[in-house]
Amino acid sequence: MKPLRRIITFFAPPVSQWAILPRLLHWLTFLWLFIGLAVLFSASYVEGEAIGDGFYYVKRQLVWIFLGLLGFNYIIHAPLKRILNVSHWFFLILLGMIFLIFVPGMGIKVNGATRWLNLGFMAIQPSELIKPFLILQSARIFGKWHKISPGNRLLWVSLFLLMLMGILLQPNLSMTALCGMTLWLVALAAAVPYLYLIPVALGGVGLATASIMLRSYQMKRIMLFRNPWKDAAGNGYQLVQSLLAIGSGGIWGKGFGLSQQKLFYLPIQYTDFIFAIFAEEFGFVGCVLLLLMLIVYATLALLVAFNARNPVFRLVAIGAMVLMVGQSLLNIGVATGVLPTTGLPLPLISYGGNSMLTSLFIAGLLIRVARESSEAEIVPFQQRRQERVV
Repeated sequence: MKPLRRIITFFAPPVSQWAILPRLLHWLTFLWLFIGLAVLFSASYVEGEAIGDGFYYVKRQLVWIFLGLLGFNYIIHAPLKRILNVSHWFFLILLGMIFLIFVPGMGIKVNGATRWLNLGFMAIQPSELIKPFLILQSARIFGKWHKISPGNRLLWVSLFLLMLMGILLQPNLSMTALCGMTLWLVALAAAVPYLYLIPVALGGVGLATASIMLRSYQMKRIMLFRNPWKDAAGNGYQLVQSLLAIGSGGIWGKGFGLSQQKLFYLPIQYTDFIFAIFAEEFGFVGCVLLLLMLIVYATLALLVAFNARNPVFRLVAIGAMVLMVGQSLLNIGVATGVLPTTGLPLPLISYGGNSMLTSLFIAGLLIRVARESSEAEIVPFQQRRQERVV
């Protein structure tokens, strides 16, 4: 039983001894995770039945959750400085993997984009897995911006830009925008001078505009998301089906498991558009409760950042909040037609191993910052006296 408690922190006795903020974040993370599993079961069951096992996607997701909890458990118990000291190595390795995708035979093309790296025994998405280390490394650099040399600043800003360019070339505009916004907001929170921030923001908007102008399918998404009914059977089909699912949910929803749009009407209903199935089954009330959960999570994350004494730790909390809550809002915005269609999953809810690992790692980082910001090591008086004598 001890190994189980060590791996699955839901059962770990020390959690009850934590301060209130990390404890609330811990329970909220598991609540989010359980909601995600329930919604995934409903959204994917029919698709799984078509291949002979209704639990196919849930069982695979449980494997990734187990692996993610191993990392989550390590992060919430390891000193954050130790994790920060090795974050640059993981960032550089995953940055190299992003460009390995373009080597013939290494990258896997799915739906016209090459985002997956073939390792032989499995495929990974480096642009997804790099996100926790992007948070850590950007916090290290921008948190010590006024202390590091100009050469070191230029080196890491160049590496961040190289990462964004590599993701954009896959092409993956939505992930590029998310990572770019995270970097910019972390830098803003670190009080990096506007002299640097404003030109970077303008350059990012220009780069995104150029990408949209050069790729016709991205332009079609931009043009159609405001009125997908113009091409309801073509490029607007997915968004139309998503809107039908959300609209048919009404106030209270159709009930758990009773979605109609998941019956092969809405494509990829268990990944990028899983929110539409949630809205259809749980209605307006369920959507409001989900948004309230995100608001509570964001509020707790900001309180953690406010309480952090170490400026680098504060930026880690802000970066974690931006990616967990910001990505969730972007996903919901896409499903409801507020934003153009993108390929961003809903954290801790959408099906996908890379996304699950990344989300649990980021949630663990936030809890770790909360623990270190609210807990102090108490040294007995006798021990302190001995240390003085020595």
